[in-house]
Amino acid sequence: MIVFDLSGTTVSDDDAVAKCLHGSAAAHGVEVPLDFFRRTIGTNKVHLYEYLLARQDGHRIGIEDMESIRYPEYHRRALTLFEDYSQRMVAFYREGLQPMPGAEDVFRWCRSEGILVVTDTGFHRDVTRAIEAGLRWRERGLVDLALDVEDTGGMGRPAPYMIHLAMYRLGVMDVRQVVKVGDTPADLLSGYNAGCGMNIGVLSGANTRDTLSRFPHTHITDSVRDLPELVNSLG
Repeated sequence: MIVFDLSGTTVSDDDAVAKCLHGSAAAHGVEVPLDFFRRTIGTNKVHLYEYLLARQDGHRIGIEDMESIRYPEYHRRALTLFEDYSQRMVAFYREGLQPMPGAEDVFRWCRSEGILVVTDTGFHRDVTRAIEAGLRWRERGLVDLALDVEDTGGMGRPAPYMIHLAMYRLGVMDVRQVVKVGDTPADLLSGYNAGCGMNIGVLSGANTRDTLSRFPHTHITDSVRDLPELVNSLG
C-alpha cells in the first residue's frame, strides 16, 4: 500500500496552501512569515492556527509535538482564521484544479502492480470534496481510499492515525509493507510515527531538500514520477 499526500505531492497547488494560510492569518492581524507555513503545512489547519497563536504568545512547541500538546484557549480564534482560509482554498481548487504531472500515471502503475493506492491529507472535508469532485480519482478507479483529518476525528499529522486507519480499512496487516509519500515535514513525521517501511519526501511542493532532510525519511526524490523506478530498484 502506498499512501500519497494531496497538495504539493499529487495535486498541483502553486504554493496555494501556504499562501492561503498566510493570507488568512495576515487578514486577521497575525503576522507570520510565509515560509513558516511552508514548513508546517500538511497538518490539521485548525490545530495549526492554534499552534501558531500559542507560539505567538510565547509557548514553546515544536511541530513534532503539535497533536500531543493542544491549546484549547486559542480554539475560537483559530476557527475564525480557519474559516477564512477554507473559503480561499476551496475557491482556488474550483478555479484551477490539476493533478501533479505524472501522478495519475503512477496511480495506474500501482494498480498494474497490485499496490493499493490511498490519499491522505491535512485538509478538512470541504476542501477534500472540492478536490475529489474535480479529479474523480476514486470514480475513475485510480484510488482505493481517500482520507482526511475528519476521518480521524481531527487528529492529523504528525500523528500516524490516517495511515493506520487506511491499513485497517483495506486489510493491510504489515506496516513495513506501507509506503508514505509527501512533500512536508508533517508527512515524513506521520510516516515515521506509523512505522512505514518506506518514508519518501518529494520536492514538488513547498519544501526544499534541506528542509525535508531534517526529518525522518528513507528517501527524498524530485516528484512522485520517480516512485516506480525507486520501488523497483529496491526489489
